[in-house]
Amino acid sequence: MLNIFIPGFGEINLDHLVLDYNGTIAKDGFLIQRTKKCILALSEKLTIHVLTADTFGTVAKELYSLPVKIEKLEKIGGETDQKRRFVDELGAERTVAIGNGYNDEGMLKTAKIAICIVGGEGCSNRTLQNSDLVVTDIVDALELFIYPERLKATLRH
Repeated sequence: MLNIFIPGFGEINLDHLVLDYNGTIAKDGFLIQRTKKCILALSEKLTIHVLTADTFGTVAKELYSLPVKIEKLEKIGGETDQKRRFVDELGAERTVAIGNGYNDEGMLKTAKIAICIVGGEGCSNRTLQNSDLVVTDIVDALELFIYPERLKATLRH
């Protein structure tokens, strides 16, 4: 569990970190290597879930050595709703979600803290509008929870 008090935002008690795979922690199906250290550090305080349709078929191989739970989405469409429901079932009030794509909008809209990544793939405008924070690098996003004073500095009001 990770507890953070943010003035004006309130007391936040997080149990789960939900990550989109492609465009967020991976590019073209391959894990962004700089994320490993952050994921390992955060796994001591949060249960980490990676949601993916596994477009490139690489997620299991890329994440095999990391303490994450891989959640594969049905490839029949409705990924936005699948991701939103997943966060709701975990407990949205105790979850942070990070993503970039159109299908991440629902999970970001419902999570207690929502972060949009504007990386090499860009980001969906709808996802951007449903975020509490926007960053250009996944490591910067993950480090907000390793060094929570950074998160306080951005979200306080």
